[in-house]
Amino acid sequence: MATGILHSYTPKLTAFEHGPDTKATNTLLWIGGLGDGLLTVEYPAKIAAALPPTWRVVEVMLSSSYKGWGTGGLERDAHELRTCILYFVGLSAECEYEKEGEVKTKGKIVLMGHSTGCQDIMEFLVGKNSESRRRTIDGAILQGGVSDREAWVSMLSSDPKALESFNELVERAKGLVDQGKGKEVMSRENNIVATEFNTAITAYRTHSLLAKGGDDDYFSSDLSDETLEKSFGRIPEEVPVCFVIGAEDPYLVPAACSAEELMKRWTDAVKAGGGVVDEANGGFIKGAHHNLNDDPEEVVADLVGRVKKFVENVESGFPGVSRL
Repeated sequence: MATGILHSYTPKLTAFEHGPDTKATNTLLWIGGLGDGLLTVEYPAKIAAALPPTWRVVEVMLSSSYKGWGTGGLERDAHELRTCILYFVGLSAECEYEKEGEVKTKGKIVLMGHSTGCQDIMEFLVGKNSESRRRTIDGAILQGGVSDREAWVSMLSSDPKALESFNELVERAKGLVDQGKGKEVMSRENNIVATEFNTAITAYRTHSLLAKGGDDDYFSSDLSDETLEKSFGRIPEEVPVCFVIGAEDPYLVPAACSAEELMKRWTDAVKAGGGVVDEANGGFIKGAHHNLNDDPEEVVADLVGRVKKFVENVESGFPGVSRL
């Protein structure tokens, strides 16, 4: 059984801090993927046990947690993330507030996303109103960032009728969005996605997740260099990033290039924009699947070790990274 502290960072949203109250000055905030909630992914507890007492590990519950993602979106997630960050910054005794909307703290804040949690981080860093959020964090780890669109197409590729139904679903969602009805919940009839997840999904979120160029479409292999320049290329230098993916992740099925080439494209786009990528600790984890829940201890330990080294670099300062 996990022990820790349940924080209410808004009247209706909570975050779970692993372990006892250590009065840590640094915080790693972990954001799960579609359907995830408290303790649904096991490795954050292992990270918490491995990090020094100067770091707390916190699982963030958003309105999109569990089944809430179907009627939400990345923009809402990013707004709630910022609220959570400010809450934990406020717990540090070494914080000082600058002009309205900006926070500067000696304690470090790192975001770690799993699966769609990676899209949340991308939205936080480069999405709408991101300029007012960036200075609140000091690093980001993206674990298991994959394309929902490519994963679904790959899964249905052997069933032409199912794939046709999927494409029709995306077109129906687009039609509703174009009509200004994006908040309308899609019918479950001939809706393989709603049936698979057993949850209500709006037209907007259906389109966002499954259409090329949708708001969730950060990690697809067929996105142009220009598109990556406008997303990964806008990650600021003061927020080093680390890309980590399981070598056996069944949802990593890039259609336009190899997985290695895809990660290189993300890395190159970040660096071309002046950003910093921790390539030493990033990369593919041998034997790891999507969330590592059923993977051997040594595989999970590999991920934990990479995270530990990344946050140590954040705490000591990445070479060449300055915070204004």
